[in-house]
Amino acid sequence: MKADDLARKECEPCQGGIPPLKGRPLQNLLAAVDNGWQLVGEHHLEKEYKFGDFREALDFTNLVGEMAERQDHHPDIYLAWGRVKVTIWTHKIDGLTESDFVFAARTDLLLKKA
Repeated sequence: MKADDLARKECEPCQGGIPPLKGRPLQNLLAAVDNGWQLVGEHHLEKEYKFGDFREALDFTNLVGEMAERQDHHPDIYLAWGRVKVTIWTHKIDGLTESDFVFAARTDLLLKKA
């Protein structure tokens, strides 16, 4: 699977009751999005984006926020001058699902709009 394949999918709301991804399935999805995303403790994904100024970073943050609302999947977003850090995990299971990787792939596509 590639990042483009993931980006074409929709985030599916987690109903809970499923275990978070671990091991090989998690590594396979990480390899698909790669592009700077870091896996932190098999618990969440993190990536920092760099921009030329605060306005560009803010515009990107707003795009991520709008997508989060549409997908009903909400990351933690840290905004600073010239940078944005996005942290993703599925809160209901306190770990990662495929939807987190879908969100990561879609977030990377937003750079073209920012």
